[in-house]
Amino acid sequence: MSKTLFDKVWDTHVVKSIEDGPDVLFIDRHLIHEVTSPVAFLGLKERGIKVMYPERTFATADHNTPTIDQHLPVNDPLSANQLKALENNSKEHNIIHWGLGHKNNGIVHVVGPENGITLPGATIVCGDSHTSTHGAFGAIAFGIGTSEVEMVLASQCIMQPKPKKMCINIDGNLSSGVTPKDVALYIISKLTTSGATGYFVEYAGDVFEKMSMEGRMTVCNLSIEMGARGGMIAPDEKTFDYIQGRKFTPKNDDWDIAMNYWKTLKTDNDAVFDKELNFDAAKIQPMITYGTNPGMGISISNQIPQADEIQIGKTTYEKSLNYMGFNEGDAMIGKKIDYVFLGSCTNGRIEDFRAFASIVKGKKKADDVIAWLVPGSHKVEDQIKEEGILDVLTDAGFKLRQPGCSACLAMNDDKIPAGKYSVSTSNRNFEGRQGPGSRTLLASPLVAAAAAITGKVTDPRNLI
Repeated sequence: MSKTLFDKVWDTHVVKSIEDGPDVLFIDRHLIHEVTSPVAFLGLKERGIKVMYPERTFATADHNTPTIDQHLPVNDPLSANQLKALENNSKEHNIIHWGLGHKNNGIVHVVGPENGITLPGATIVCGDSHTSTHGAFGAIAFGIGTSEVEMVLASQCIMQPKPKKMCINIDGNLSSGVTPKDVALYIISKLTTSGATGYFVEYAGDVFEKMSMEGRMTVCNLSIEMGARGGMIAPDEKTFDYIQGRKFTPKNDDWDIAMNYWKTLKTDNDAVFDKELNFDAAKIQPMITYGTNPGMGISISNQIPQADEIQIGKTTYEKSLNYMGFNEGDAMIGKKIDYVFLGSCTNGRIEDFRAFASIVKGKKKADDVIAWLVPGSHKVEDQIKEEGILDVLTDAGFKLRQPGCSACLAMNDDKIPAGKYSVSTSNRNFEGRQGPGSRTLLASPLVAAAAAITGKVTDPRNLI
């Protein structure tokens, strides 16, 4: 029987299928952080049980960590308590823990791939919705809640109904200035934030085959923003080259055995999806959001649509535009901005900093723009310095912060003030997501860089 990539990975991890119910799915890798794990560990303690497979669990501090002066005590008592709880729980259960200052510390969905924890054909969960990032390697990866974190810690399994299967195919060549972030925002704008609800998505076609691993991670990261349970891309030579030799990847004979399996991880030619969509790469331009969900995005050179042109209720639409201070028919080009945020598990990797630097090189940051440039990990931070990118950023008037989730969700000190506009490379633009009353415009690192230089929404193609 022909199978999709998703079927092949899912079916090999089913421990038991419950009639008219969910599957019991074995989990290969469990990533944890300081926010969604303390209560789960407390549950284990109350039941008097241990973590079943601590060697399959990996802990890093990221969500509410400061991005400056990480060598000093954390001021916020809640954050400090959560960070200490992660450290103590990891030690008690013999779990690898990368706390503040550790050379491997960083955002959970950045450090997983760069340390070889993320592997093709694996099942990966984390108490964070953007776990879908790891699907870029041909893994089934999805976010879970705190009670499910406890379930996986205790049993290394989770009960999940098997999602339906969707294929999104994009053929052709992307135009200059169009990045993986633009591809993802374009798809979400077409499907809306609920268009893939109930599905697990496989991305296929020319665009994704040509895309770098970091670009694929960006696309899979945003799968959740169109309602999907997750997204994945079939592993290929790019995948294998990326992971080979990393800390937790198989070595020697084990590598050869793994490769024999990984090369089978692709959708069979006559496999059937529940839904298939096709898009033309040539129609994708640099994107930017104008509203209060990631589906409210347009090509940067377009005008904000009229209410009757989009799939959203008029009252809801008016509320969103009122919050943003925008009007139907407004051009996005030229809108004044106050903050720029480069970072997050969506765009906090070295390629994102290279792209940002390619725009700002030889120019100066706008005087009235505050820019937070936050690498996704210490390894990314080291690369920024080694490649001379830090010099480019410093010459242009920018400062580099320390790794962490930062202004993506504002669980730390990096909060956009009420009423201020932020061009952000993160993943969500909900009301107050980056701080109470903040106004977020999601965009690529190129668009963010152009805004940081000009102080307004600017088409980066004019600066390339």
